[in-house]
Formats: sequence, C-alpha cells, structure tokens
Amino acid sequence: MTLADGSTRKWEALKASKDGSFSHRALSGGYAYFAVTADKEEIMLLEAAGHSAVHVNGEPRGGDPYSYGYLHLPVVLRQGSNDFLFQVGRGRLTAKLVPPKAPVALDLSDPTLPDLLVGQEVSTWAAVVIVNASKDRRDDLEMQASCAGAPPAVSKLASIPPLSIRKVGFRLQAPASQKEGNCEVQLKLTHGSADKQGVLDTASFKIGVRRPEQTHKRTFVSTLDGSVQYYALVPQARGHQAPGEGSKKPGLVLTLHGAAVEATGQAACFTPKSWAHVVAPTNRRPYGFDWEDWGRLDALEVMDLAEHELGTDPQRAYLTGHSMGGHGTWHLGVIYPDRFAAIGPSTGWISMWSYAGARRPEHPDALQEMLLRAVSPSDTLALARNYALEGIYVLHGDKDDSVPVQQARTMLKHLADFHRDFAYYERPGAGHWWGNPCVDWPPMFEFFTRHTLPARAAVRQVQFATPSPGVSSNCHWASVEAQIHALQISSIDLGYDPGKRSFAGTTSNVGRLALDLGHVSPGGAIQVELDGQKLPPIDKPANGTRLRLQRRHEQWSLLDRPDPSHKSPERYGPFKDAFRNHVLFVYGTRGTPEENAWSFARARYDAETFYYRGNGSVDVIADEAFAANAEPDRGVILYGNAQTNRAWQVLLAKSPVQVFNARVRIGGREVTGEDLACLFIQPRLGSDRALVGVVSGTGLPGMRLTEYLPYFISGVGYPDCILLGSETLRTEAAGVRAAGFFGEDWGIDSGEFVWRK
Repeated sequence: MTLADGSTRKWEALKASKDGSFSHRALSGGYAYFAVTADKEEIMLLEAAGHSAVHVNGEPRGGDPYSYGYLHLPVVLRQGSNDFLFQVGRGRLTAKLVPPKAPVALDLSDPTLPDLLVGQEVSTWAAVVIVNASKDRRDDLEMQASCAGAPPAVSKLASIPPLSIRKVGFRLQAPASQKEGNCEVQLKLTHGSADKQGVLDTASFKIGVRRPEQTHKRTFVSTLDGSVQYYALVPQARGHQAPGEGSKKPGLVLTLHGAAVEATGQAACFTPKSWAHVVAPTNRRPYGFDWEDWGRLDALEVMDLAEHELGTDPQRAYLTGHSMGGHGTWHLGVIYPDRFAAIGPSTGWISMWSYAGARRPEHPDALQEMLLRAVSPSDTLALARNYALEGIYVLHGDKDDSVPVQQARTMLKHLADFHRDFAYYERPGAGHWWGNPCVDWPPMFEFFTRHTLPARAAVRQVQFATPSPGVSSNCHWASVEAQIHALQISSIDLGYDPGKRSFAGTTSNVGRLALDLGHVSPGGAIQVELDGQKLPPIDKPANGTRLRLQRRHEQWSLLDRPDPSHKSPERYGPFKDAFRNHVLFVYGTRGTPEENAWSFARARYDAETFYYRGNGSVDVIADEAFAANAEPDRGVILYGNAQTNRAWQVLLAKSPVQVFNARVRIGGREVTGEDLACLFIQPRLGSDRALVGVVSGTGLPGMRLTEYLPYFISGVGYPDCILLGSETLRTEAAGVRAAGFFGEDWGIDSGEFVWRK
C-alpha cells in the first residue's frame, strides 16, 4: 500500500507471543487485521488494549491506546467470517473476545468515586460503567446504592444505546461515619416500573472514609456533558494560620498533574498549607487533553466549584503543575492572567510545537493558514505578554531527560524581555522527577504568599491578549466579546482614570468590547477614547454595569445590547466548542440502511472515545427521539446530512451550509460528489449559548471519511467549517477543499472562507 507521504507498507503475518499479545515494529503507527469465524450470530465483549481504534465488520469502535484494560465493548459476530481491523500506535496489542455475563451488567473496572468524611452525612455522586450487550436501548434502568446500612438511594439512570457502554452517575447517601477506613457500598441494577422491578445485576465495592483534614476526593456533575467527575483536595491545615492571616479567607492553589498521573496522586505530593487549600483537578483523565480543550475547561470548572465550596479568596488564587501539568500551568496562566496571582510551572513544556511534535508548514498557503488559526489557543508564546499580570516561579531540573530544560530556558529568555516579577531555579543534577519537592517546592510556595491579585477598582491599566473570546474574553474590567478576524490574536491596552471617569487606549482585532463599570463611582458621564477616536460622553447604563462598544468600518460606537443570536464568549467556535453545554449526540435514521448504520456507529464511536479520553458520559439518541424545544441550551452534535437526519430541518434549516446526498452548498458555492466530508457549527436556535456541531458527508464515502478526522485529541483543531474530499487520505492537507470562520452573525459573507483552487 502507498501512503500519503509516498512510502509503501506491506502486510505481514503476525504471530502471538507466549502471553497472547501481539508485538511488531509495524504496530508503532500501523494496523493489525484478524478474521474471526463464528458458527452463529452472537454478541461478545471485545477486550482489547494498545489500539487507538478498531473497525469491527466496518463499524468504528473506541480504542485503548494507553492500555488501561477497562474497555469492554459489546460487538456482534455475524455467522461466518468477521473482520477486525485495529489501528495500533505503541507497538503492542492485546485482544480477546469473551461472552458477556448478562445482557445488561455492571462493570466496576473504571469507577468515579468520592471519599466519605468522618462526622459528615453524605449526599453526593458516584459513577460506574454499564455494559449493554443487547440490541435494545435501555431507558428503564435504575440504580439502588446503599452505604453504611442506610436505606438505598434510588437513581434513574441515563439512557444506554444498544451494543454500547456508558458510565452513568447515581446518587450516594450515607449517615455520618464515626471513624476513618472503608465503607462498603452495595449496588443493585434494576429495571421496570416502581411496582414491578427486576434485578439485572448486583455488585459491591469499598469507598474510602477520611477525616475532614485529610486529603480526599470530591465528586461533582460536570456541565460539559452531565458526567460525574472528581477533584482531589488537600485541605488547609486547621488552626495553623500564618501570623496576620486569621481573619483572611484561605487562598487556593490549583495544581495540575502530569501525564499518566491521577489527580489523587498529584494531591498526595503536598503537605497541608496553613494559608491555602490545594486542589487537584483531573484533566478528565490521567492523559486527558494536555490541559487544553476539555482539560482546560475541567480545570476552570473545578476552580470555580472549589472557590464556591471552600470559600476561598479569589484574589489569592495560584496555579502550579508538573510535566504535562507544567505545560498546563503555562497554558492556563497565559490565557487567564487575571485569575491567578502567581503561577509556578515545574518541568513544563511550552507548546505543541515546541515539544509535542505539532508541525507548522514553512510556507503555509491561505488554506493552511486558516487551519492554523483553529489551534491558535495552543500558541503559548504568541500570548506571552499576558504573563506580565502574574508572578512566575519557574522550576526545572537541569538533567531532565523527559522535558528538556531548554523548554524552561526558552521561557526565561522570553520573560526577561518584559517581566519584572519572576524567579527561576534549575535544580542541579535533577531529572524529570526528583520527589515531592519538585511539585511541593517551599521557595515557590513562599513566592506565592507574597502575591495577591489587585481588587478590580484598583486596576488602572489592562494589557491583555486573547486567541478567541470563546476561550478567554475577560481581564479585570475589560472584555473582548468579538473579533474582526476570528481566532487571530486580539489585544487591548486600556487605561482607566477614576478622577476623569475615563477609559482610553488602543485595540487590535477587536470587533466588540465591554467595559465593566462596577468599580466606577456614581457621578457624571463616562469618557471613552479608543484607537484615537473620542466618543461622545456616555451615561452609565441603566440596564446593568456593562458598557458595550462595537467597531464597524474602523469606527467605534455605543452598542445598547448585543444580538443574542450572534457570536459571543458563551459560544464562539471553532468546531470543538460544540462539545459542551451538556452535549447531546443525535444520529440519523432517515437515510438508507447503510447510511443509518453509519450514523449510529459514528455517534456511538464518539461517545466511546469521549468516555475513554475524557471520562465522559454523553446521551446518544435517534433523530426521531429529538425534541427541538426540550432543553434548548444543550449543545447538539448531529450526524448525517439534510436527507438522512430528521433533526436537520429543525436545527439547521437556516444554516448557510447545507449538506445533501452528492452535494454541499456553502453560501453561494456548491461542490458535488459522494466522497465529501464536512464539519461545521451553527448556533442552536432559541439559545444564547448552545451550538450545533455537524459531522456530515455527501454519501457513504464522505461519511466514512469523517472517521479519519480526530477531534478528541489536544493539538488538533478545526475551524468553524471545513470541507474535505477523499483525496485527503492520499494528499493530507491538500485534500481540504474549503475552510473558514463564520462572521459575528454566523454568516458566510460576513466571515472569512478560503477555497482551494
């Protein structure tokens, strides 16, 4: 076979090792094929590890690239020969087929559990996987969970599609425990009505009971997808406040773990602090998303939750992390510089381009430039001036053989050009990990205690850059709400004079700007001068504290209120932005049997992949079950096209992008063929925050082409809309037919699109 780069690969015979695994040099980025013969049709569980994906009789199924071993997928073996094609990236594969223990069963191999606290009654969340090894959708399941002899808490479970797995959340209640140790939880999976229930499966597990002052786990329901997540907490040391701190709210240190590390393992490295809680979010998984994309959202969600639950002082928030978490520290610190008084990256790498192998074309054409803009939030150095708002303590071992110390030295060079509040320490002779001090480093924490975020009313100058309002819009009292050119760097340099009640400064690539006037004292009119233009005196808005201005044709003007249907920080794009707001997957059933089978399989594959990579739990439903008016603020991912998915007409009738069988229309241009794949987003009608993401094709070849477009991987991004032909498999980026960003009104003419000639 000839690959996209012109090289050739040949199929070779593959033999199992003595332990039953398969190893071969070709499996470091190659494929393994097996033909399995069955005497009759039957449902089996595929238990495989080491692969990024597998096609079973042509249907894509989730993979286990990190070999966790907890992915047990129900598959149908048809009578006769069955095809298994594994995509393997790390040189080794294990795979076996085993019969399911029951059509619907509990799987405790990957739970999400809280810790119980001595002396406190429990009412919280837990989650386990349920395997549906049947051809029926299960909407009738309930979980009965009892702990410490308490009456069972009964939870109606989320829907589970046929032949699939799903991690489901359920309530957990228990009386106050009197001692630390373990508490046994009894689970009973039932179905049916209240007066006639049947037990499908039972199981038990132990849950930790900790003293409140000990490090422990707390669970919560994520707004991204409704899944149960956890964070680890190292509580502030009781009764040991530092001098002068007795009346203060505690600070909060957000600490980000490295690759393959659990949040609990990260938290275990810290001793309790007298002045702050230490909080470790999960990045959604030990590898997760490199603290970008959904990993970044997880960190912010946990930070907001912890500030509320723990009553911490938002002016004394700090950020640190090790290795991949060190990168996360650089990444979150540069994007949200007004959230952290100081940051402390330890052995952190800079960006996908400096360390993780991402490539930039030396001479990108206009279409490649459009694609690069989709990943601009990953460009740490392009935003580096934001670090001026934070204190920075850089920590690295000079013998690090995992993340070279050159990463830290490069950042030191950049910071030295403008930053006046950073410390740098190279540990002589230290490698990548030199014990707990490389995360719990006393000089770094002492550095943190000397830093406090200023009160908003005390801020006189805001210098801030953002890759996108959808990623980061606010900095102190200023907010970039819309750009002129989407996902190109926008910047502001604004000053505030309280005596004159005036704002003045310059902007770059800002289409809409908001000024928070909460810190402006009552009085006369407000003066605004932007980019050399003086606006007429402005009265303080009666409908709130936000003053909004828009720029059209190089002129600034007052904006009463933005159109809620337009782009905003709550929904801006690009494509990945659709996978939040309790996202829902809707597959099509109006096409041919083959198209319908693809649509369901593709939605199930995405749900399996997001579960594996992001500990996710997504509703997957048919178009005929979708109710347009139900939960209008939920994000929706639609699979299929205008002729194969019934929900298209409801959600996308006004979309400037329309995909049909054998043709795609983008604005006034039409492209024909059955091998076209199209990803795009549009606002969900009736909502001011939810998006509709579309995974579409003009025929089975185009639909299947979408399977080669990974989006649950950090460092990979797509613009608001991208159109590809099947030649992409041979020519890579040269197969992209068109790509672009919609305008502020979600239109094509108001946006920026590039077409390949």
